[in-house]
Amino acid sequence: VIAVSPKITEISSDISINEGGNVSLTCIATGRPDPTITWRHISPKAVGFISEDEYLEITGITREQSGEYECSASNDVAAPVVQRVKVTVNYPPYISDVKSTGVPVGQKGILLCEASAVPSADFQWYKDDKRLAEGQKGLKVENKAFFSRLTFFNVSEQDYGNYTCVASNQLGNTNASMILYGE
Repeated sequence: VIAVSPKITEISSDISINEGGNVSLTCIATGRPDPTITWRHISPKAVGFISEDEYLEITGITREQSGEYECSASNDVAAPVVQRVKVTVNYPPYISDVKSTGVPVGQKGILLCEASAVPSADFQWYKDDKRLAEGQKGLKVENKAFFSRLTFFNVSEQDYGNYTCVASNQLGNTNASMILYGE
């Protein structure tokens, strides 16, 4: 019998899936003797193998299960060969942190809205029911992947009140309210 080192001949492509969906990954390898195939999740929390054959099935995937999955084919003839598949789990925005802020008149004030989402959330700000436009006098809106910052350069009495941050992506939206108040 001629020994042949393992070779991965077919592996699933990177995949993007909505949270709650089912994922099926395949890793086919050749070699002599037939290689043993294992799958593992490359993640700080992951422990050991999650599948000990060519197929990895995940039903009702969660956001914690996103990341890279590594297929390893080994048959003791040579070092195992490994390849990775990236699994992106999409989920609607979730606002993780909002803080009301007290600011004296004439000072600079900041309202912050933090949200996690995949794909990244788009943010909008409202005061009462009026949408705040970028470039409105005395205001600045900064949107990043995971947060939005609303800055008032020179707080006036008229600025005090209730503000709503809306975070949205293709899968949904959520909002949270906070108050800018006088000190």
